[in-house]
Amino acid sequence: MPADIVGTNVITEESGVKRFEFAKGPIFANIVLADEINRATPKTQSALLEAMSEGSVTVAKQTYNLEKPFFVLATQNPLEMEGTYPLPEAQLDRFFFKLVVDYPTRENLHTILDRTTTDHKPTPQVVISKARIMEMRDLVLKVPLAHQIRDYAVRVVLATHPENQEATPLSKQFMRYGASPRGLQAIILAAKIRALLEGRYAVAIDDIRHVAAPALRHRLILNFEGEAEGVQADTIIAEILKATKEA
Repeated sequence: MPADIVGTNVITEESGVKRFEFAKGPIFANIVLADEINRATPKTQSALLEAMSEGSVTVAKQTYNLEKPFFVLATQNPLEMEGTYPLPEAQLDRFFFKLVVDYPTRENLHTILDRTTTDHKPTPQVVISKARIMEMRDLVLKVPLAHQIRDYAVRVVLATHPENQEATPLSKQFMRYGASPRGLQAIILAAKIRALLEGRYAVAIDDIRHVAAPALRHRLILNFEGEAEGVQADTIIAEILKATKEA
């Protein structure tokens, strides 16, 4: 139930006096992992919307702020669909990236066996502090972005909308709705992060192209023809990136 995620008011008794006390749910953490989120009911899924968008939780007209940094990671089982509930577009839009996890490689399978079929127990190690993460977030916002590069990202997002003049043939034929402004925000922020990881202090066109697929693939809504034909969102994004010219 939604209360199992965000928490609920419970009756407590102290010195003979009964009162309501808010019992926090598992959403009150820095990192929240929702495993196979499409198995949760729509009401339970919607309990994450405010937390992911506003960083707060409202219960019985009382708003509680979540501690920063706050991350929500979720997995979906793409094979067994019985008893699952597809995530609504509004919730998908809250996720920064959608990553496609391929089958483990030969080396990865050996690592899985080492960790699960032997007596080896990995010990977690501290690699970064909360304060450092917040500093890095602030640094990302300061990365400069040239107007022509930002305009390139804008035109890429506009091309996902079939009614827009920037739309490509695949977008016009198979798209019902294109990416939201959150998709554009995700592209820009991810491109800034990639520039820093690459040792650069300004965003390049290649950064936009590199992050476009994971930032947009879950934000594109196909029409009936696109779903019937089994068209992949990545295919449409690849065509858009190829067709969108640098200013």
